[in-house]
Parts: sequence; structure tokens; C-alpha cells
Amino acid sequence: MADNIDNDNTKSNDSPGTGAEDEMPLDIQPTDTGEKIVPILIEDEMKNSFMDYAMSVIVSRALPDARDGLKPVHRRILYAMKEAGITHDKAYKKSARIVGDVLGKYHPHGDTAVYDSLVRMVQEFSLRYPLIDGQGNFGSIDGDSAAAMRYTETRMDKITDELLIDIDKETVETRPNYDGSLQEPVVLPAKIPNLLINGSTGIAVGMATNMAPHNLTEIIDATLMVIDNSEVTIPELMQVVKGPDFPTAATILGTQGIRSAYETGRGKVRLQAVAEIEEMKKDKSRIIVTEIPYQVNKSKLIEDIAALVREKKVLGVSDLRDESNREGIRVVIELTRGTNPNIVLNQLYKHTQLQTTFGIINLALVDGVPRELNLKQLLQIYIEHRIDVIQKRTLFRLKKAEERAHILRGLKIALDHLDEVISLIRSSNDTETARNGLIENFGLDELQARAILDMRLQKLTGLERQKVDDEFDELIELIAELKFIIESDEKKYSIIKEELADVKERFGDERRTQIKAATGDIEDEDLIPKEDVVVTITNSGYIKRLPVDTYSQQHRGGKGVIGMDTKDEDFVVDIFVASTHDYILFFTNKGRIHWQKVYGIPAGSRQSRGKAIVNLLELGDGESVTAMIPVSEFVDDKYLLMATRMGTIKKSSLSDFSNPRKGGIIAVTLLEDDELVNVVLTDGSKEAILVSMHGKAIRFSENDVRPMGRSARGVRGMNLEAGDQVVSMDVVDETASLLTITENGFGKRTEFTEYRTMRRGGRGVITIVTSLRNGPVINVRSVNESDEIMLTSSEGIIIRIPVTDVRIQGRNTQGVKIMNVRSGDKVVGVARLKTGEE
Repeated sequence: MADNIDNDNTKSNDSPGTGAEDEMPLDIQPTDTGEKIVPILIEDEMKNSFMDYAMSVIVSRALPDARDGLKPVHRRILYAMKEAGITHDKAYKKSARIVGDVLGKYHPHGDTAVYDSLVRMVQEFSLRYPLIDGQGNFGSIDGDSAAAMRYTETRMDKITDELLIDIDKETVETRPNYDGSLQEPVVLPAKIPNLLINGSTGIAVGMATNMAPHNLTEIIDATLMVIDNSEVTIPELMQVVKGPDFPTAATILGTQGIRSAYETGRGKVRLQAVAEIEEMKKDKSRIIVTEIPYQVNKSKLIEDIAALVREKKVLGVSDLRDESNREGIRVVIELTRGTNPNIVLNQLYKHTQLQTTFGIINLALVDGVPRELNLKQLLQIYIEHRIDVIQKRTLFRLKKAEERAHILRGLKIALDHLDEVISLIRSSNDTETARNGLIENFGLDELQARAILDMRLQKLTGLERQKVDDEFDELIELIAELKFIIESDEKKYSIIKEELADVKERFGDERRTQIKAATGDIEDEDLIPKEDVVVTITNSGYIKRLPVDTYSQQHRGGKGVIGMDTKDEDFVVDIFVASTHDYILFFTNKGRIHWQKVYGIPAGSRQSRGKAIVNLLELGDGESVTAMIPVSEFVDDKYLLMATRMGTIKKSSLSDFSNPRKGGIIAVTLLEDDELVNVVLTDGSKEAILVSMHGKAIRFSENDVRPMGRSARGVRGMNLEAGDQVVSMDVVDETASLLTITENGFGKRTEFTEYRTMRRGGRGVITIVTSLRNGPVINVRSVNESDEIMLTSSEGIIIRIPVTDVRIQGRNTQGVKIMNVRSGDKVVGVARLKTGEE
């Protein structure tokens, strides 16, 4: 190009210009070709060229159309298969043939891009509802590549017919292909809401889309809701559309990300693998992973788990293997003896892709412009598209019906004047003369005359003449119906509803991805019924809740029922009743406090062990829960009275504990060898009673203990003998009695009047004789006549009896047998059930 420039007429950009030369572009007219060379700034050229490129990527490659949910390459593949007749009811064809058709006719890009797009539409782990039925190797969830296109075969899937149906009825706009030789559809008719049910992923220039797949049944129900009520709100739609429904199932944790995505078009959804814990022989267990999060490479996931085990970031794994097959995913993680499987699973969720985040970006093209859309907007755009398709389809059918009716009118005229028509045709020298005669003599147009001349003789029979009359009458009714559809939006909506109901019946299925509340998520508590439940915790840290009526009432001396399947040395250490809407304050042996809503504690069956509390609370090394208190609200006029194993007591305002941090907060500062054994809730003016393992009890006024801050150490509550230690504490109630239970299943009730009030710090008085028969005291409870009690043994045996079955006795007695404890077993837990509250 430089050779064509006349240097005498050029002006350097560095040279200052004058007059009109500074304002006008410099045109150069070479003498040999007559071309003009216009100098422009490189910044302007880069800007314009990049904008053209960016818009091409956005509109023609990376983003789906909001109406049919397809990008151009996917649309061209399906249309090419439709044109070639490779439908679900025809034989499979080589993928290479389809790719060749798409490249040659519609998509002038690389064959790899087309084949990769085709492969993804086959993969059941990529699309919730695959659009292409494949035969051969199309890759795997382990990241394996598909076989070459010359080896695989494909055909359209059955559901894909619903995307292309009526495309031959002028329902969608078409445009010339890249070389202008053919026409291709701008969008597909899409009877199904493909964008929502299959989602889409794409990276454009300066923007990206990442739409989650959904359940077809839920999306159709939501579409019907929008049709029936245009003012429906997104929260109302969310009652039907629970959330994304991924092809690989798994579990969604929490609803905040879903709500954000549906309301704003953006949100983050946390996905967690589905894993089960199976008990094995010899105190061993294993974790079975059966579902993994969407778009997670299973093979890479297993490699990551193995690396964590090798690096000793995850301890207790003895074997790791992949037992997946055609039936589904099965990754087995075997654990060493005594390893807590819940702790290992929690670590795997934290450090591997067993738990991932799916960032939803509902970005799609609307009238050629990228827009972020909320759930209702996506449904409305789909409905508007279907209204347009039905309108165009009806206009097409009306045109065809009117054309046919016009022909039939001519045939009816001919049949009504059959002899004259036959005579005219016989007397005509040629076809043109006959046609002109028909037009002039019977008032027909050229189309009608041609149809009469083309009519076969069999049409002259009486039966055939009746068929013409019947067809004409049917067409007149059809034309009237089609015109009504064209004029009535209400009728169009009714047609959409009927079509969707048919699609739902034929292709609807159950939701795969389950949704459960995540810790820390805001719950709609009005949806959670208020009811009393039994909460239990074992010494090894398993917790669960279950209905109070799980345990039937028995009389004292009974053997009880199995309340929990326990391992060796795994037994219940605390059990109590609370409302599902209460807070549970968890006090640990280290003097720290955590809290959790009761409904946040996992429900279990009577025989289940529950869930490891380490998955609910962040406990430190050697830290275990020693006391749990249900609290409705945190107020200033309530106090927590705490007792330690070495006889120290402390009182603090309940409001001091209303905002515990994630890792808990200090409840009491302990000496090195001391532990927190019990905490009771008081109003600040009660009397409390401390009971020791050797059967000593001291009753003192709560006023003797001044309120202290959270980090205070407390004051002496009981002066213990050598080898003795405090086992429990309760609040004195003069209308009640003190129930004392020993390790061997004996116990009694004693009136509180038998315990005189002392100054705190004394040795106390005898409350029960701790003989060889009785064993040491394990707990005491203040009980009323209408109460029931529940005793738990170290083997998981539970008995529930009325308090009245335990008679009242004096302090210096041994009591009666309450629970028949087998050899080697012992009572470890006592709970009071208030019948009036049940």
C-alpha cells in the first residue's frame, strides 16, 4: 500500500497543519488503481473493531436467546438434524455427518466447536433434559473425552421435537445463512421453556452467563401461575419452583442464594454431595458418596481426597475406591477403627469439591440485547414468545384453510353444474380454452378453474361429492375458530396451558436435587411447628431430637426400650425436653458456651445415634458438652447459675450470653483441673442445691452469690471431702421434691424441707446413702407429682415412668429400685418430663 502513496501529497502527522487541512480527512487518489487511502487514528480503529468483535461474540456465539434458551451453534445443530430427518423415531446417523451439514450450511467455524456442542447436548450429567440421543462414547463425569465424531452416532431426543414443532408453519423469523444460499431460523418455536430447564453457560466479552437447570414440572407449574395471575410475586413462584434441579442431583444448602437469583438475576448456591455413613464390623465405618455437585469431575475429586489423606490433612481414612457403574455414583471411603465418620465427612466437605458453589447469572439475549433477568421475567419472555408463535401458527393455518376453502367453493360450483361443466370441457379444443370458459361462465378464478380441470372422475360420485361438502363445512368452522384465536389473547393463553399440561404429563419427572437449610441461614420460623421434643446427647458427642411420644410410659422396675444404637463406651449423658423454637445453650466442660435453635438440631429415630455435635458447634480439642439449657429469649432479669466439679459456683446475667461467636464465648474461667458440670436458669432470688457423688447435699440462697461477668471465676459453693466431687445442681422448689438417682438404678424422692438452708461453702448434709448396692450418685432433679422421668443407661436403654412411682423417703435412706440395670450397665442420664407442658 505504501507504493501507491504519492509522497508529494502526503503530510506527516508530526507536521503542523493550517486552515482547512486540519479539519478535513486526507484523501489520496493513486494514479494506478483509483483507490482512496484514508488515514485514521489507531485508537479509533481498535475501538471500533473490538466493539464489532465483542457484539459478534455476545449476540452470535456466547449468550443464549431468552426465548428458546439456545445459542446459535446449538440451534443450528438441531435445525440441521430436523432438516435431515434425524428425529427420535428414525435411525441413528454418524455424528460426523451432522457436523458436516452444520458446517457446510449454517455454521462456518471449526468442526471441534460444533462437535463439542453436540456432545454436551447428549450428556446426561451436563443437561437436565438432554436434547440429543447418542450412541457410543460421549465422555463421562470423570472428565473423559468423547470418541471421535466418526465413531459416535446421534439422533434427536424425543423432547427436542417440542423445541422444533411448528417450525414449518412460518412461526419464527428466518434469516439468510452465512453465504446467502439458505435460510435458517433466528429462534426456535420452543414449546418447552428450555432456558430454565436446561440452563446455559457462556463467557462473552465483558459479561458471562451461568444459568442453572430446573425441574420441568416445577417450571411448567410456575408458568401456569404467571398466566393465571400476571401480578404473581416471586416469593409466590418460589412456592412452586423450589430451586435449581441439577442433573447430578446432590443437595443445595440454604435458600438465600436461590432467593437472590430469582429476585435479582444473580445469586450463589452452595451444593453438597450426598453421603451416607455405614457401620461396619469391628467398630469401623465407611462413607458412601452417591451424588456429587454439578460440574464436578469425579476422578479429580477422588484424587483430591487421596492427596489430603497422604498429606495427613484428613486422618482416619484406611481405603478409598470408586465403585461407580451404570447404576450411579458410588465412592467408598473406609475409615480406621474408632474414627468418627462425621468429623471426616465434615473435613472433606471443607477441603474438597464435595461441597462447591454454583454462581447463578441469569443473563440472556432479549431482542438481541443482553439482560439480567429474574425468575418472573424469564417466564414472561417465554410466554410472550409462545403467544407470538401461536399467533403466527394460527395465521399460517388460517391462510391454508382459506386457500383450501376457496378451492372447495369452486369444486362445489362445478359439482352443482356438473353437466354444463362437462359439456364445456368436452367442447373445448385445449386446456386454456376450457379454463377460460369456466372462468367466464361460472364466475370462477384461475385457481378454482385449474382445480376443476385437475379433478379426478371419482370426485363425481355421490360419496365423493358428500366428502367435498363435509370438508367445506369443517373448514368454515375451522376458519371461524382460527379467527377467534387470532383475536383472543385469552384463547391463546388457554392453548399454552393445554400444551404445557401435555408436555408435563409426557416429560415431567421428580426433583433430583434436594434442598435443606444451612447453618446460619435465616429460616421462616412460622413454617416450623412449635412442639416439644426430646433432645439427647451422648458422651462421644452425638446429638438428636425426636418426639416426646417416642417412648411409651412404663412403671418403675421395667426394663425400658432401646433408645439408641450405641457403640462400645458410647452412652447418653444428657436428655431433656425443649420447644422447637427455643434456643439451646450448650455449655462445655471447658467453661465455654455455644447456642443453636432446637429445630436446627437434626431429627433422628429412636434407634439412631444422631449427628456428631462437632458438625453443629465448633468445639476445641478435648472439649465436650456438659450442660444444655433451652431458652426462649435473652433477658436481663434471668440468670445462669453454674457449678463446677470442684464445688465452685457462679451467677451471671442471661443477657450476657445473647451474642456468642462462631467458636463460642467464655461462660466461666476454670482452674486447671476443674470442669463445668451443670448450669441452671434462675430469676436471681431462688435457692439452689448442690449434690456430690458421695451423697452430700448443700442448700444455699442464690443471694449469697453476686452476679459476675462472663470471664469471672466464681466463688466456693461446697466444701468437698477428699475424692468427692459435685455431680449436679438444681433449683429448690418447695412445692416439689428432690429426686436422687444412683448409678445402679436406685433412687428416691425427698422433700426440700428436709434440707435446711446453709451458707454457701459448707460440707452439706446426707441426701442418700451411697452403699455398694446403690453406687455413687449420678444426678438429681427437682420434680413435681405430675411429672414423669426418663432414665438412660450406658447401653442406651431408656425407661419412662411417672414420678409418683418413686415414693418419698427421708434423707438418710437408700431408696428403691427404679430401673432394672443389667450387669455391666449403669444409669448415666436422668431427664424430667413435665406432663402439663406436653
